[in-house]
Amino acid sequence: MKPLVIFEMANNHMGDIAHGMTIIKAFADTVAPYRTTFNFAFKLQYRDLDTFIRPDYRGRSDIKYVKRFEETRLSDADFRRLIATMREHGFLTVCTPFDEVSVGRIEAHGIDIIKIASCALTDWPLLERIALAKLPIIASTAASGVEDIDAVVSFFQHRQKQLTLMHCVGEYPTPDERLAIRQIELLRQRYPDVRIGFSTHEQPDNTVAIMLALANGATVFEKHVGLPSERYANNAYSASPEQIAAWLAAGRRALDMLGPTERYEPTEAEREGLTALKRGVFARRDLPAGTILSASDVFFAFPPDPGQVTANDWSKYVSHTLNQPVVANAPIKKQQTTAQHHRQHVMAAVKAVRTLLREGNVILPGLSELEISHHYGLENFHRFGLTMITIVNREYCKKVLVMLPGQTHPEQYHQQKEETFVVLHGTMILKLDGAAQKVKPGDVVTVERGVRHEFHTESGVVFEEISSTHIRDDSFYTDPAIAANAQRKTHLAYWM
Repeated sequence: MKPLVIFEMANNHMGDIAHGMTIIKAFADTVAPYRTTFNFAFKLQYRDLDTFIRPDYRGRSDIKYVKRFEETRLSDADFRRLIATMREHGFLTVCTPFDEVSVGRIEAHGIDIIKIASCALTDWPLLERIALAKLPIIASTAASGVEDIDAVVSFFQHRQKQLTLMHCVGEYPTPDERLAIRQIELLRQRYPDVRIGFSTHEQPDNTVAIMLALANGATVFEKHVGLPSERYANNAYSASPEQIAAWLAAGRRALDMLGPTERYEPTEAEREGLTALKRGVFARRDLPAGTILSASDVFFAFPPDPGQVTANDWSKYVSHTLNQPVVANAPIKKQQTTAQHHRQHVMAAVKAVRTLLREGNVILPGLSELEISHHYGLENFHRFGLTMITIVNREYCKKVLVMLPGQTHPEQYHQQKEETFVVLHGTMILKLDGAAQKVKPGDVVTVERGVRHEFHTESGVVFEEISSTHIRDDSFYTDPAIAANAQRKTHLAYWM
């Protein structure tokens, strides 16, 4: 989604419809080179001045904002002409209402988006009226505490409104040291389902703030704009077309530097440069074709040859089989091997275990280590295997064991450990010294030292193991091929 840039005209039309239309046209020319990078909108402000200003203050020239609002008054027809000009030049239309009557005018004028000013963020009568409009909402948050922002977000989300929150500092212009751009990240973390933007009031020639805001995740920007002329001067916080061009250029540069949100694709030059620094895999001795390479067959050394298998390709999740002989100390080339990747089996097992735990409503402590036992290889894990999560292992031990539908855990026994099994979810056939029994949720079975035990489940099963201390190398399988498989276990710490 392209970032949205909203140009706030406010009262910079000066009550002069021709000047307002000239502003829109000037900025349409300015943004033309940037339309592939940003979406653009123009914003107006509506006040029903005959009811908005209290009766005893109407016509007062000594009150700054009363004077400003009345001097820049436009008719309904004038506003419609400005809106038509915005649309003619490819801008979305946005408007800030400051009273309920103005919300009705926004609806009548077909405005695309309603903007809530910071001063009105908790104007609940106004928010109630805005919530009735069938329009997306953008709300500025200057000077509001998180409790008020929480309430506003809850109010609009309860009404299923599309909401954007804008970080904003209500100082005009805002000094650099008061921009507080990290508030964008605070809002993103607190309201993850809400789009977050930046309503900017920095010095008009500041091009750093937009770069920092984009880096912090802002995707909507509001910027005051004006068009200096012989008759009208810009205020201290409104940007000219030239200043906006520099500001947008900085924003585009920032987006180029930030790059994609998904993992980036490296260039071939980057790949080649890093490969040249890796260690290559070399034959430790003469190896015949058909050898399934193990750690004892190879050594790793720098520099590698082009096309060589590297240490980065060597993993317990990958097996390499030679398809031609290799002499001692020679580099092992990728074209000389067939690689089989097993990581997908591990990830499939993890996903299936998580699913079974959820089905059984089994809650585990965070960062519990997952141990996958694949007695006859990962490729056969769907038939033979078991997954174990160790909760505690002291003088006593507790584990949670998970078996997937159709799995068998081959027969084994322990010489030092006594175990008690408690079934939590599913059913299984438990064999003790060859005698089979079916166990179900709530059943408790104790397996004494030296008793051979084997598990099989058709439905999938989750059960607790409560035992004396688990001692490594105290599991003895009746099939000697299992003990001979040194790669029969995979451990994962980050899996939940």
